[in-house]
Amino acid sequence: MFKTRVLIHLSICWCFFFGSVSFAQKTTTPSSKEVIFKMIKSIQDLERLKYSLKIVERGKKGFNHYESSVKLNRKPRKIYLYIKGIELLWVAGWNNNKAYVKPNSFPYVNLSLDPLGYLMRQDQHHTLNEMGVDYFGSVIEYIALKYGDKFDDYVTLAGEERINNRPCYKIIIDNKDFGYETYTVGDNESITSIARKLHISEYMILEVNPKLNDYFDILKKGQKLKVPNAYAKHVTLYIDQLYFLPISIKILDDKGLFEQYDYHFLQVNPKIDDAEFTKTYKDYKF
Repeated sequence: MFKTRVLIHLSICWCFFFGSVSFAQKTTTPSSKEVIFKMIKSIQDLERLKYSLKIVERGKKGFNHYESSVKLNRKPRKIYLYIKGIELLWVAGWNNNKAYVKPNSFPYVNLSLDPLGYLMRQDQHHTLNEMGVDYFGSVIEYIALKYGDKFDDYVTLAGEERINNRPCYKIIIDNKDFGYETYTVGDNESITSIARKLHISEYMILEVNPKLNDYFDILKKGQKLKVPNAYAKHVTLYIDQLYFLPISIKILDDKGLFEQYDYHFLQVNPKIDDAEFTKTYKDYKF
């Protein structure tokens, strides 16, 4: 079976927060709160992205490493991915909302795959739905608002560094209260819906509940699950001083490194022709 599972390393994921105004224009260094909320605000202004993404994610058999090239249009949502000869196209409302995939191995025919299905989800932290800025932006916003008046106790501006050849602000989020608690499953809940409700990682739920096989396990009302009380124990964000996006994000839990995303050759709101989100585009080989 071809390795379809590499297709959806996104990006997220966490592909984060962009804007057009730079704090670098200021004569004074901004506070950690200014940087974070500017980053969140930039999400609302984002239209399109191009970038190369390097990913490290903790999996069942160790760490998985992936690289991809991405084009993304935010509204309406359109995605093109290239990964070592594999091409993927997803456009909202097109192809029954399935990803159109050209594999680089057997069966060598184009396929239409459910972004939430097993072939595109196995041993992965995120899906096509989390690619871009919105999902991770909501996680960061939730964290910032949750801390409230104690924001500065958890979030620190730890200086400026040059990362991935870009000048960045280094932001540290240190969740001193990170731990696990018991969650009682309600009506019609799934691993994904619980993760979204609590703003935590669904993959982490799988890790700490060994009896769960994968994202598709059917949960019963009243079932007890162990869940983390936050998305991460420790987060290091390197925020680009020009565009206010994370050039690098490193997530740790109580076991150590959980996931890391590094962005290269970033283009913010570039011109992307509509044809580049069609399977007949001249540069594609669907």
